[in-house]
Amino acid sequence: MTSITSLTLSASDGAASDFYRTALGPGTPVRTGAGAPGSGFRGFILGVDVATSAGVDLLHANALALGADDLKAPKKQLWGGYSGVVRGPDGTIVKLAATGKATADDDSAVTRTVLLLGVADVKATQRFYAEHGLTVAKSFGSKYVEFEPQDGAVTLALYKRAALAKDVGVAPEGTGGHGLVIGWDAAPATDPDGFELSPSPVRQP
Repeated sequence: MTSITSLTLSASDGAASDFYRTALGPGTPVRTGAGAPGSGFRGFILGVDVATSAGVDLLHANALALGADDLKAPKKQLWGGYSGVVRGPDGTIVKLAATGKATADDDSAVTRTVLLLGVADVKATQRFYAEHGLTVAKSFGSKYVEFEPQDGAVTLALYKRAALAKDVGVAPEGTGGHGLVIGWDAAPATDPDGFELSPSPVRQP
């Protein structure tokens, strides 16, 4: 089965290069590389799950101290979850969410990294990834799909682009490239929404 092992974000300065490792911890599957992303909404967000609301608060505060912009302060959501949203120095939008599942020592330890793609046609993009070896874990028709992470470091999920932008409080319009290369253990490919996928068999330590 195919799995996604890393995410490489376009970043042009040292602050962005250091941000994700410092903000999310040394085990993060997020890397930075050369290149300039587009402007406005780039069609994806990075989801970061921790155990508790206190962990969300701590990661949120740390991210702001490291240069992130505050898009949504952490709070309890109508559906019962607890989350906040920041924008990293490179422009990547990061949603911090509590799972409600306690861990042994560190409330702010990242328990799951999720790549949420905003796509034009959820079913068409689902077929693309299924045909390339990813296994569907959850599916809600044309609204939301989540894939099994297998032994990879990243869970992939699909939303409609406008719905994803609304969820994090930004306009859905954007120009230029995504500023993202998805690393997986399969051949190079480009998905229906123009996201680049590249072989990445070795996980970032």
